[in-house]
This record gives sequence, C-alpha cells and structure tokens, in this order.
Amino acid sequence: MSKTSQNAVSGFTLIELMIVVAIVGIITAIAYPSYQGMIKSSHRSTAQADLMAFAAAMERHKAANFTYEGAAQGGGDTGKPAIFQSHSPASEPAVNKRYDLTIDVVSANGVSYRLKASPASGTEQVGDGNLFVFSDGRKAWDKDGSGSLSSAEYCWNC
Repeated sequence: MSKTSQNAVSGFTLIELMIVVAIVGIITAIAYPSYQGMIKSSHRSTAQADLMAFAAAMERHKAANFTYEGAAQGGGDTGKPAIFQSHSPASEPAVNKRYDLTIDVVSANGVSYRLKASPASGTEQVGDGNLFVFSDGRKAWDKDGSGSLSSAEYCWNC
C-alpha cells in the first residue's frame, strides 16, 4: 500500500476574493446614495427646527413692537434677522452652517411675514431647495428650486 501525501492547502482562491469584492462593491453602490439622502434629510430637518425657532422669535418681536417690521439687522424689514445673524442655531457652530436664515418678505402693513432658509453655498445642501415658514403657519419646501411654490410644495415632508 502506497502512501499518498495530501498537501492541505488553506485559504481563498482569487475567484472567491473577486466575488467578495464584487459583492461589497454592489452593496456600497446601493447603500451610499441612500446614506447621502439621509444626511441631506437630517440637515433639512435641522433647518426646519431653526425656522420654527425663528418664527417664535418673530412672534416675540411682534409682541414687543406690535409689528413684524424692523426685525432684520439694523432695524430693516427684510434680510438677515437681528436674531440668528450668523447661522442657524440648532446644534452646530457657525462655521458648519448649512442654511442661511432670512426674513424674505414682510407685508406693507407689518402684519405678516415669510421666513426663508436657503442652502449655504459650498455645502451638500445646495440644490435641495429653499424652506419657508409663513406668519399664518404654512410651511413650504421649494423642492425643484424653481423660485415659485406650487400647491404640492406647501408641505415639508411631502
């Protein structure tokens, strides 16, 4: 009886490794865009919270002055607000801001306003559209960035 030697080879073949790399690549290609979408959505939610805090500040301004006029920097009616001048206040320092908050419109008689959060230039939010809050409680998201709001855009979560 002859003794045959068996060489025990352990490890992976090149084909097996290439299959694993291909599977990881496919999973990454599917997961990464979803992850990026969730990050954008998270930053948009922060801007929405900031707009609501901004609207509350506008109401305090009206309670003290009986008008929404003069709530912008330097006592102006529109532009950067006197409160939250440098950035949205939710949770991050000004150097990390992703949205600019402005008083977009104040009516001629000072009884209504429209606040806007626009994506800060150079951030991943650019192209995500502007968010709005109106003094009557309406909320809008100009998803397509057209500059005008369609009836379907008067919703933050639609």
